[in-house]
Amino acid sequence: MTRIETVLLTGFEPFDSDPLNPSWEVARALDGWQHGGATVRAMQLPCVFDQSIAVLEAALHEFQPVLVVCLGLASGRGEITPERVAININDARIADNAAQQPIDTPVATGGPAAYFSTLPIKAMVRAMRAEGVPAAVSNTAGTFVCNHIFYALMHQLARSGNAVRGGFIHVPALPELAAQHAGMPSLPLAQQVAALRAGLRTALDVQEDIREGGGRIS
Repeated sequence: MTRIETVLLTGFEPFDSDPLNPSWEVARALDGWQHGGATVRAMQLPCVFDQSIAVLEAALHEFQPVLVVCLGLASGRGEITPERVAININDARIADNAAQQPIDTPVATGGPAAYFSTLPIKAMVRAMRAEGVPAAVSNTAGTFVCNHIFYALMHQLARSGNAVRGGFIHVPALPELAAQHAGMPSLPLAQQVAALRAGLRTALDVQEDIREGGGRIS
């Protein structure tokens, strides 16, 4: 019997007073999408330090995925941004959904300072741009729950010793969310879904990332 391969795609629950979280809207829109024998399974994570890690680890155990991509909202960005690196620090400017606000604490005590994404992020950016969607490599996932789950994912995959690749992608606000926040950049859901579909396809097909400029001066 052929084993069905799974791509685990996570998004966060709504945060603060916002009625939705674009990262989850994109993830659930792709639930069940298939490519190359792999099927996407979407999982919603709580926007809560530590609890989000527990939910992610349970999903990793349940689905045994061949690829893991976590999504989060970057409300000030107008591009889809695959993240290059996760750092071992929690430094919350505001409280999470459980009123926790850790400051200068490690994500994993004794863990390395940082992990690089193992996704082909530059090839993914190229594929997303080919869909007509703004995209760019990002060199910071922040120090809130997005970086927290990104680091925890890479720490878990590194300790597992298997070849599963993973990483984190920030998505912009949706227009209906941006309408409640003056000056906030946004991208429609259909464009974000198309970009992520192209990105996941690339992550499954491309084993070695392309070499082209993707850095920033600041």
